[in-house]
Amino acid sequence: MTDDDLADALDTFITEARELLQDFEEGLLGLEDEPSAQDSVNALFRTMHTLKGSAGLFGLHHLVAFTHVVETVLDSVREGELAVSAELVSALLPCGDHVSSMVEGVAAGRLDATTSETVDGDRLLAALQPFLTLSSPLAPVLAEPEVDTLRTWRLTLRFGPDSLRNGMDPLSFLRYLATMGVLERVTTLTDALPDAEQMDPETCYLGFVIDFVSGAAKADIEDVFDFVREDSQISIVPADGQADDYVKVIEGLPDQDRLGDLLVRSGAVTDLEIARALQIQQERNRTGDSLPPLGEILIETQTVPKPVVDAALGKQRKTADSRSQETQTIRVYANRLDKLIDLVGELVIAQSSVGIHRPDEEGYDEAQGEVMRLVEEVRHSALSLRMVPIGTTLRRFERVVRDVCVDLDKDVDLVITGGEAEMDKALVERIGDPLLHLVRNALDHGVEPRADRERQGKPIRGKLRLNAFHDAGSIVIEVADDGRGLNRDRILGKAVERGMVQPGTVMSDHEVYDLIFEPGFSTVETVSNLSGRGVGMDVVRRNIAELRGTIEVLTTAGAGTTFRIRLPLTLAIIDGFLVGVGPSAFIVPLDRVTECVELPPNAAERDCMYLRGEVLPFIRLRTIFDIAGTPPRRQNVVVIEQSGQRAGLVVDTLLGQFQTVIKPLGVLFSEARCISGSTILGNGEVALILDVGPLVAENVSREQVLV
Repeated sequence: MTDDDLADALDTFITEARELLQDFEEGLLGLEDEPSAQDSVNALFRTMHTLKGSAGLFGLHHLVAFTHVVETVLDSVREGELAVSAELVSALLPCGDHVSSMVEGVAAGRLDATTSETVDGDRLLAALQPFLTLSSPLAPVLAEPEVDTLRTWRLTLRFGPDSLRNGMDPLSFLRYLATMGVLERVTTLTDALPDAEQMDPETCYLGFVIDFVSGAAKADIEDVFDFVREDSQISIVPADGQADDYVKVIEGLPDQDRLGDLLVRSGAVTDLEIARALQIQQERNRTGDSLPPLGEILIETQTVPKPVVDAALGKQRKTADSRSQETQTIRVYANRLDKLIDLVGELVIAQSSVGIHRPDEEGYDEAQGEVMRLVEEVRHSALSLRMVPIGTTLRRFERVVRDVCVDLDKDVDLVITGGEAEMDKALVERIGDPLLHLVRNALDHGVEPRADRERQGKPIRGKLRLNAFHDAGSIVIEVADDGRGLNRDRILGKAVERGMVQPGTVMSDHEVYDLIFEPGFSTVETVSNLSGRGVGMDVVRRNIAELRGTIEVLTTAGAGTTFRIRLPLTLAIIDGFLVGVGPSAFIVPLDRVTECVELPPNAAERDCMYLRGEVLPFIRLRTIFDIAGTPPRRQNVVVIEQSGQRAGLVVDTLLGQFQTVIKPLGVLFSEARCISGSTILGNGEVALILDVGPLVAENVSREQVLV
């Protein structure tokens, strides 16, 4: 198997392991509700068994050892020797987290357990000990396989002058080496011997160069000299002609980011030698010299031959290149790919039909229309490849709700609906953190303690509902609880107290509830481990705004609160409405447009107009973007709506609906407000895409609304 094949296989293992661990967590939570579900127990056992087997193929011994113990516990459950209980589920859930952490470590290039992972693993295994039956004792952590390949080592030994005085006979070390392998050649180094009259019989002047053939690992050979290491010079390197073996081993290793890790895993150096080289590196850095590369130090100290270091450096560079080129993978339904391929075939045929007609011939317009129809279908079909059900993301909160309820001593049922609704995979991955904040806040601040619910005549068990559905080209996600609801007066009072709102200001319910998203805002008197510091809700709104979404609060005192998030289905293409202001063009997201009207003549110099008895404030794009030129005699108003607030965009021309391919603005314009991206028009010009949320929030004053 080539290096590329091995890397691809490891990537596949990581992807499948992540999915298996997600299934493992969901299965455990389901098993707690239905302890007698044998199918669930079998599925959990198979998950750990599969993980253990796959990890063993890649030599991931720390994963094999840990999953073996978890598998043993689940086998006891499967055989009926161990009953399912809340305590067992509580012990197994963090084990899944630990395996997930180790898998992510493998994804980052760490093929061995870190010290912290080892400590965490030992703690979790100790927690599993009570659930292991006498017939299934706790399996010890598997050791690395012994090295059984014979290699020739060149040992250069210069014992310290006080070795004999300290009771260390150099020949005893040679005799011990002979029990581990064959001393093919021993050359005595006598260059340090003084003249006979100057010799001290208690001083060691001798050294040795030994060609040693053994199947022992380098670290085992190094351990022989533990007692004389500090005052002796000891070098253990592959003999001439043996370096090629280590080069081949390094080339066959999985990708690693660090040079030291590659050399240690190949067996060419030991952890102690790497530590010594790093110490030399730091000492030279402290003396003011430039920091020398680790590889140069290893070669300079004759710890490892140069060809071996060069091979490791080449592997390290290859790892860095593959990391930079790493792409995410997504599973696609085969029928969607088949449909896309069929559409592309139809498009090719339709394009050929257009080519055989002249523009003035009969049938040309029909053929051209068919091409445009197929292009539209190809677009929709291609976008569907990135669409995934949101249910997987929502089901992850079953674990969150369980753990938080244990911490808060509350009983809350999680109800998930609409999990089949699909959205862009990029959105699914980025909406998780905002939803986590909302779920934790709902459990902490929304749902009341048991005693309070009982006094109010509510069911002791609270309810938290996660719902998702499609609506007008968007996806809506709701986080709803049946708790105490938001206290309008308390929120407004806290805002006045902090100087965020002037006393006596008249505010709508929407504006008051929107205050909870301000940075640092909190009405909680005591801070808990979960929330109450005023950190999180502002992050929720900011993260959702970055996804071109909005969040709305619906609440009823004593009945509960619903947070409604509205997001586009995809971040790649949107339906837009194209407008013109002077020579500039702008795109307004079509789902924010409610209607278009002509600007009344008497509103030319005002900031609002009356539209069917309602005051509609204006946002003049010409003024905001400082566009030169004189407005035309007839202008238009595009009525937009954002979180229940309506406003009118004053523009020169209405250019109609436009399929908009979103292009990012780049780092230079990352701080630009009211603009979410750009697109390229058919004539090659650039049109800016308006970010309606900040545009309305920053440019519509309360005075305009109340005129």
